[in-house]
Amino acid sequence: MVEMRAFREAVTSWADGGPGESASELAARLGVRTAVLLEGLSDLAAVDALAARRGRDLAAEGVCVVPMGGAMNVGRYAALLGPTGLGLRLVGLCDVREQPYFDRGLRRAGAPDEDVFVCAADLEDELIRVLGTERVEEVVRTEGDLRPWQTFLHQPAQHGRPRQQQLRRFLGTKKGRKIRYGTLLVEALEPEQTLAPLDDLLATL
Repeated sequence: MVEMRAFREAVTSWADGGPGESASELAARLGVRTAVLLEGLSDLAAVDALAARRGRDLAAEGVCVVPMGGAMNVGRYAALLGPTGLGLRLVGLCDVREQPYFDRGLRRAGAPDEDVFVCAADLEDELIRVLGTERVEEVVRTEGDLRPWQTFLHQPAQHGRPRQQQLRRFLGTKKGRKIRYGTLLVEALEPEQTLAPLDDLLATL
């Protein structure tokens, strides 16, 4: 796990313009075969949490989950990690509005785009829909966020909005909250509940 994190950091440095030797050496030593390209850290938290719940050790399976800092970076990461770079299989997870960036970036890198899994709005929206708003509010209370949640609901802009939209917006109002709840909401899933498209993504790995 620690070494796979080092590979992820080496890839990020490479994508930012640094040398690629470290990423290449780590990929060979760790037997990395697949890179899962994600938009950001909240997606990473959810993927890691769901993989753990499903009894998967992605690092041991040669899978590295890579947050790219935004969908517009997918072309650069795909070029480095896909057929024109390290030769890894590429899998992606994105919001529906970002799908064109993923499709275009993978095609330009010579990688197939059929393994891009798309959230209807975003991953938080998928989690709220599967869990239900009452269960999500219960997690919010348990985590000690009841007071900021109630303050948020009293904002004029939130009056009359559906609860699911309110919760989705609330998760994005404070730095780090989406990342924290990416893990917490996955952990709140019942064993029989599935989280598409994330479970669909894991099934391909």
